[in-house]
Amino acid sequence: MERVLVEDYAAGGKSLARVDGKVIFIENVVPGDVADIRLVKNKKDWAEGVLLKIHSLSADRVQPFCSHFGVCGGCQWQMLPYEKQLAYKHRQVEETLKRIGKVSLPHLQPIIGAAETKFYRNKIEYTFGTKEFIKEKPPQTPPEEEFINAQSQLIGASDVKGNLKLLEPSEVPLSGGGGAGFHAKGMFDKIVDIKTCYLQAEPTNAIRLAVKEFAITNKWTFYDIRNHRGFLRTMQVRLCTTGELMVNMVVGEKDEEKIRQLMDHILQKFPSLTTLLYTINTKWNDSLHDLEPVIYYGKGYVIEKLEDFEFKIGPKSFFQTNTRQAEQLYRVTREFAELSGKETVYDLYCGAGSIGIFVSRKAKKIVAVEAIAAAVEDAKQNAALNNVTKAEFFTGDVIDICTDDFFAAHGRPDVIITDPPRAGMHEKLVKKIFETAAPIVVYVSCNPATQARDLKILDEKYEVTKIQPVDMFPHTHHIENVLQLKLKKS
Repeated sequence: MERVLVEDYAAGGKSLARVDGKVIFIENVVPGDVADIRLVKNKKDWAEGVLLKIHSLSADRVQPFCSHFGVCGGCQWQMLPYEKQLAYKHRQVEETLKRIGKVSLPHLQPIIGAAETKFYRNKIEYTFGTKEFIKEKPPQTPPEEEFINAQSQLIGASDVKGNLKLLEPSEVPLSGGGGAGFHAKGMFDKIVDIKTCYLQAEPTNAIRLAVKEFAITNKWTFYDIRNHRGFLRTMQVRLCTTGELMVNMVVGEKDEEKIRQLMDHILQKFPSLTTLLYTINTKWNDSLHDLEPVIYYGKGYVIEKLEDFEFKIGPKSFFQTNTRQAEQLYRVTREFAELSGKETVYDLYCGAGSIGIFVSRKAKKIVAVEAIAAAVEDAKQNAALNNVTKAEFFTGDVIDICTDDFFAAHGRPDVIITDPPRAGMHEKLVKKIFETAAPIVVYVSCNPATQARDLKILDEKYEVTKIQPVDMFPHTHHIENVLQLKLKKS
């Protein structure tokens, strides 16, 4: 299809065009682009297409600020002004709730955008690898067409006439034996060798590059995930608003001398580190949940703050990765809970206890439930750190724990706060909420689609009274949304 006008945003990072009454979903374009596309999936009423060539750019486009944009898939929307990103996200929430939830909704409050759109992550994880994904770049490309090339993420490279040729995934050995960065989009065995990442403030890039160069100088191996061998595997950096800085080096070999040399080199180069750990991972996957990081220097954790609440974060702890926007998200949650000091609040999917602790001063009691035992231990320590004595934490599935006997022992909830994973709540949990007949439910979600699905069920007994989208991740299509629901009057 030639010279198709991209008309609108379609959620999930895709845009849409309409050709002969059929809706076509396209990646790597934005509304206002005029492009040639090829259909890869063709149904009766809709289709999916891939970009072949851009004839003219949307007036809404801006120059991406990162040199890795178009290869690294981490910040898909750098080519859009932040105001446009917010407008599309706000509309995504509204349209998703209406289309999937199909319930009566109040007016959406304006989306809460981020004051900082760069360097906003407190946690980042880099991967070391032996193979790099490289997109061909034609010589002497005119500036406008080079800009067009940057928009066609992972699709191909243009010649000087703007004709895009599709590329097969390339396998390029990295000079020096390895590199450090992020997995290329959709590729488990190739990385983008990052020079500068704008997601986390310095010294994050300096640490990553120093470790890489030290390994190359010493001729140490980088991890080859296909063959499961190599020394340097991953690196996790946590940088808090308190100034505390933690690095956890994950290595694929139990070589104590190499580990000691690496740890001492990092400490010598970066005296601002407050905690340095290492983890030996010889498994076939990168998960750390069943491994024990070893403290090499410092206390083994960092302290982050939300308002004046302090939270202890270890190398395996879950914590919202955008601290400033987490404060905004939790303030909305606290406001929607409408607490007066007399309420028993149930915090479901409580994680490390951050929401329950954040709202605790305005509640009579917090009853928190989480399936992951390690997270519950973190929650108990965080409650003690903040002198929160009116919170109780329980490990297990909400469906199993919240029985009639449990309610009799701990009190029925006046307010339920639920913050489930992307998959949303289990239908049994929704039914359990019906049984509690809590007057107010505050539903925090990182996936408006599953939130809308659950809302359709909740509508039997609850009505939506407030909606507040919050942008936690600028330059991506991800969005958080908070709903206030109140029990319908019989």
